[in-house]
This record gives sequence, C-alpha cells and structure tokens, in this order.
Amino acid sequence: MLKPFVKWAGGKRQLLNEIEKRLPNNWNTYYEPFFGGGALLVNLQNEEKIFKAVISDLNSELINLYNVVKKNPDKLIDALSHKEFENSEDAFRNLKNEFNTLTGLPGNKVRRAALLIYLNKHGYNGLWRVNSKGKFNVPFGRYAKRSIPTEHSILKFSNLLKKVKILNLDFEQAVKSAKKGDFVYFDPPYHPISKTANFTDYNSNGFTFDDQKRLANVFKKLSKKGVQLMLSNSKVSEIEDLFVGFTIDTVEAKRFINCNGERRNGTKEIIVTNY
Repeated sequence: MLKPFVKWAGGKRQLLNEIEKRLPNNWNTYYEPFFGGGALLVNLQNEEKIFKAVISDLNSELINLYNVVKKNPDKLIDALSHKEFENSEDAFRNLKNEFNTLTGLPGNKVRRAALLIYLNKHGYNGLWRVNSKGKFNVPFGRYAKRSIPTEHSILKFSNLLKKVKILNLDFEQAVKSAKKGDFVYFDPPYHPISKTANFTDYNSNGFTFDDQKRLANVFKKLSKKGVQLMLSNSKVSEIEDLFVGFTIDTVEAKRFINCNGERRNGTKEIIVTNY
C-alpha cells in the first residue's frame, strides 16, 4: 500500500475513517488545495479512486519536492543514498543550514527536495516551522533510527503523481477550474480552539480568520456550480457559523502536535459537506 511521503502537521491519517464514510459516490477530477502530506489522496489511490487530480500548497519547498518525485525520481533516489544523511544532531544542523541557504532560490531542485525529506523525517515531530525570515527552524528530533524513503516508495509515489497536476497557488486560485461533478477536499490550517492553541505556521504568512471567511465564500461559490465539497476544521462556533446551511458533522480525532504526549488527546473536529 502506498503511504504519505512526508509527515505533516494537521495530517489526516487519524481522520481517514470518518472522511471515508462521507465521500461522494463518484467524481471526475479530485482537488486538494491544502495538500500537505496528502493522506487522503494516497488513501483514494490505494482504493483505485484517483484517475485525475489537482493538488496545491503554498509551501513552495513542499511543492518542489512533489515535482521532483514526479519528474526526477531516479535523481532523488541517488541524492538520498549519500552517507551524509545521518541520524545525528551534527548532521541535522549542517544539512538544515544548507537547506536554509538554498530555499527560495531557483535551481538545486533535487538537492532541496532531498534535504526537505531528510529534515522532515529527522526533525522534531515532523514539523514544518519557519521563523520571521522564512528560515526552517525545527530542532533535531532525536529518533532511534535513521528514516529515509525506500527506492520502491519513491517510484510508487512518482507513478501516482503522473496523474496529478501540481500547483503552488493560493487555495482560491487552485480550485478555479473545478466544475460540476468534480470533488474538492479543503483541509485548511485549523482555526485555533483557544488563544494559546494557534498553530498556523504552515507558511511564513500564517492563515487568518479572514482567510477562513474567504474559504467559506469559495466553498459557497463552488457549491452553486455543482462541485462536490468536503471541508475539515476545528469545532469552534466561529467556523461552524460560516457554514450554516451545509451538513456539519462533529467527529473525534487524535492530534500529535503537542510536545507533551499525555496531552495528545482526542479533540472534536467538524467535517462539512454540501451533499
């Protein structure tokens, strides 16, 4: 079975059973404009339900990785075979520094992709976090074993991405071509459930409540066009109020971002659909 290629904060592996129960019966093109680790796309591929898809994410380094996996998997496999990718704090620090000198610059696409995979697999909790200058600043994760994707997993993911159009756009632009009969899954950075729970640093710009409102408006416009829609978010009244008139189900999900394992408890989330 194909597995997500990277770990990603807010990933949907814990929610897949609930999402699966609510999928539409069929669709033409699948859209996922907040792609991240792509757990749902991978799950749908394993069930042979993906024939054509459009994915997007604002994280340009993540999108570079997926483009390299799609177009140059052999070069990526070769790059990751080097001994420098060790499970040690010194190696992590050196490779993180190199990554931060290359990010945002054209070229070095395969090298940047290899570095991102390594940092994602060996950084603390698999987080993506950047500072005010846009530099990756996640500390070493101190895992017991080195973790690099196998050649087989890279090639298999590459085959999936051959069917996928990959964009690096704002969600509103990414779904402009969606039409009646298509299916869009929105998985935005979740609205914080408290003032101290604000974890929206998926890119250096964050994701504000104004963005949540803009997303709700896009949801409504696409619904009028006959596009099948699903959205997940935290269960807070401000978000639920934005989707009055649509089907809103409350579900339990387990989150793994918290550094204190005892506090990684089940939380209530919502799944919104227009069908």
